[in-house]
Amino acid sequence: MHALSDETRATVDVVLDYARRRALYEDVPLDKPLTPRELARLASGSITPAGIGARRAAALFENVLAPACVSTDHPGYLSFIPSAPTKAAIAFDLIVSASAIYGGSWMEGSGAIYAENEVLHWLAREFGLPEGSGGVFVQGGTIGNLSALVAARDAARRRNREAGRADPARWIVVCSREAHSSIASAAAVMDVDVVGVAPDSSGRLHGEPVAQALDEHGDAVFAVVATGGTTNFGIVDDIASVAAVTRERGVWLHIDGAYGLAAMLVEEMRPAFAGVQDADSVIVDPHKWLFAPFDACALIYREPSQALLAHTQKAEYLDTITEKADWNPSDLGVQLTRRARGLPLWYSLATYGTDEYRAAISYGIDLARRIADEIESRDGLSLVRDPQLSVVVFRRDGWTLADYQAWSDHLLDEQLAFVVPSSHAGEPVLRFAIISPLTTYDLLVEILDTLA
Repeated sequence: MHALSDETRATVDVVLDYARRRALYEDVPLDKPLTPRELARLASGSITPAGIGARRAAALFENVLAPACVSTDHPGYLSFIPSAPTKAAIAFDLIVSASAIYGGSWMEGSGAIYAENEVLHWLAREFGLPEGSGGVFVQGGTIGNLSALVAARDAARRRNREAGRADPARWIVVCSREAHSSIASAAAVMDVDVVGVAPDSSGRLHGEPVAQALDEHGDAVFAVVATGGTTNFGIVDDIASVAAVTRERGVWLHIDGAYGLAAMLVEEMRPAFAGVQDADSVIVDPHKWLFAPFDACALIYREPSQALLAHTQKAEYLDTITEKADWNPSDLGVQLTRRARGLPLWYSLATYGTDEYRAAISYGIDLARRIADEIESRDGLSLVRDPQLSVVVFRRDGWTLADYQAWSDHLLDEQLAFVVPSSHAGEPVLRFAIISPLTTYDLLVEILDTLA
């Protein structure tokens, strides 16, 4: 065997040294984006015939490129849906890459897949799904929703063939008008139509208007999507009433819980998610409220056999894999090659225990309610809606979008927080998305003080 060269050892040492320092930062820098012109001036010329060497490349990343990226794990990152991976999950992500594991087939990655399945089965039980439920970790919620809807349409097509019915001219998926944009994106990829149903004044989708949509469009509807925590407001649909309608009509029910479904780990929040146990498929993104690094979405099917029929790829070189009864994650989603992206979550759960996860999620919910009360108590500020999970949407009376944007830019320039404007019904608003257990009430109050 050839011994590792000194250069190779030095390269690995440089990378691991930086990774260790970054993972152990006590005060994570917020940082901010640079313009293309600034980056061209500071970072161009790194790709050369001879290379610039490990130390120079790492220094370029640490001192120029990384500071031009906003840190999603900063306690003041409150925009979109933040990420707050545990130190255990961050560290183990290095091991996943270093181990050169292929996570697509049991033949090649049985140990990793077993560990991932331990997590998926635990989540399925928490969501009330029956024994035998299972799935796969895919890249993110968009791929998770797409994969579930592909399986749903395939199931509808097979039912039609078995019954001797022709497929509709256009397939339809029904969802709330406040459903995540990934549903429309998935529908576009699949070349199917979306029928948006109006939610109530609080943003919740209910079974009655869903039933009306199903009655109107009939067998053309192959799936209904309910949301377990909308991205903009954190609102949970009336899943129980929607599930009653889909059960009665035999229509696939998918739950997009990318952000909010993790709240089911908190006992007091479970009534808000009644009906999830009746879903045919669900997703939740561990890189959001389950404290895993990017990128990971847990996609779980009530009957994984339905997904196998839809997603298993056929090729001569795959026969040795697909003709066995093994659990192959690549047969369950829109993918073939995959890394074992569920392992960092497995390691973090195994390290800290599920009670720590429940407490961290509960903390975010309590903090959202507490800061909402503070907002309501302040002159000039008002809530758009009461928070249900850990998203707080509010307004500064009299401010325009330009005012919000200037304020947001100033916050980032001061390295206090990253809070970008959002909108609701055409009105510009502000929004705190609270995920990190390191986000404090005092920090949120300090941000509010800048609105005075």
